[in-house]
Amino acid sequence: MNRSQQRSVGSWIPLGMEIGDSRRKSNHVTKVLTIFCVITILFIIVLTNSFQSKQINMFSHTEPGVTHVLVTGGAGFIGSHAALRLLKDSYRVTIVDNLSRGNLGAVKILQDQFPKPGRLQFIVADLGHPEEVDRIFSENAFDAVMHFAAVAYVGESTLEPLRYYHNITSNTLGLLEAMHRHNVKTLIYSSTCATYGEPEIMPITEETPQKPINPYGKAKKMAEDIILDFSKKTDIAVMIMRYFNVIGSDPDGRLGEHPRPELREHGRISGACFDAALGKIPGLKVKGTDYKTPDGTCIRDYIDVTDLVNAHVKALDKARPNKVGIYNVGTGKGRSVKEFVEACKKATGKKIRVEYLSRRPGDYALVFSDPTKIQKDLNWTAKYTSLEQSLRTAWRWQKSHQSGYD
Repeated sequence: MNRSQQRSVGSWIPLGMEIGDSRRKSNHVTKVLTIFCVITILFIIVLTNSFQSKQINMFSHTEPGVTHVLVTGGAGFIGSHAALRLLKDSYRVTIVDNLSRGNLGAVKILQDQFPKPGRLQFIVADLGHPEEVDRIFSENAFDAVMHFAAVAYVGESTLEPLRYYHNITSNTLGLLEAMHRHNVKTLIYSSTCATYGEPEIMPITEETPQKPINPYGKAKKMAEDIILDFSKKTDIAVMIMRYFNVIGSDPDGRLGEHPRPELREHGRISGACFDAALGKIPGLKVKGTDYKTPDGTCIRDYIDVTDLVNAHVKALDKARPNKVGIYNVGTGKGRSVKEFVEACKKATGKKIRVEYLSRRPGDYALVFSDPTKIQKDLNWTAKYTSLEQSLRTAWRWQKSHQSGYD
């Protein structure tokens, strides 16, 4: 082998070695990067699980100075407003709703308003399934229950009475059983003036005999009776809130009422009035003009939803073991349906065609409250008593949410 050949051979050996080293270094870097990515992913998973675990623990354990309230039906019109008020007052809130009539959009609004961990959680569940209810109670440390969940249309109750007894009476019984098993000892029960039926003497006091005339009122009274019987054998704190016709919406425009289209026929008169003003329906149908009232239409006590939920929160604050409080929640003033329609026209600024029809089954002529007891015991007085103003507030929300929360 000559020198040139030796150089040639010699010159190739280091070059081959450099290529091998480069490949080994490249493989080493790839392995390091892969390991780093795996560790990063594992860290993120652990961190996420830790955060979720912390979230769960915040709801599943009691915390000094924090009251954890289960709000059943919290995706509904009244329930969502109650949850909003509780959250504003620094309560910890768990909403349970099956969304059969509630609005997921309302819950999302609340979640956006109160995103801090441990403030609000939402569980989709049906109170008619005992195993679901028991699981919820076993996984959460509730201090109190505010029970709104219920079907709530008088006309519909006459068409589907069994549904109302099951949904209202049976589900309340199941809820009480879960509370008893898991040692939750405060209940704020959302009841109704429909339990009174059509009293002979006005205004209605808490001592007025309960003689409901439709399945909705009967189912609510049965639920009340179960609660009262249960309270006699336990140290549970009970507040029963019998309220009247609810109107209005959140003054800040965050929440409103949006019933499902198929339920509008049975819904509140305010909803029908707004639909007519928006042109969604040809006009407003007033059912019953031959009642023994000054203008022939029904007279009701219209309570603003903000006042109503304020009363519930005051009741929660005043609830005490071994005590039962029963309160009418109303303004103490009755307004006729014709008065309501005129107020709605003024609030919306729209001409609304009105069609007068025969009575709706299960309705009664005259109902309004005497709020003396709640004023004295809970220091609560209705503040939003202008019919036109409450309707104007609700109308603002309706105009800007013509498709509901979508």
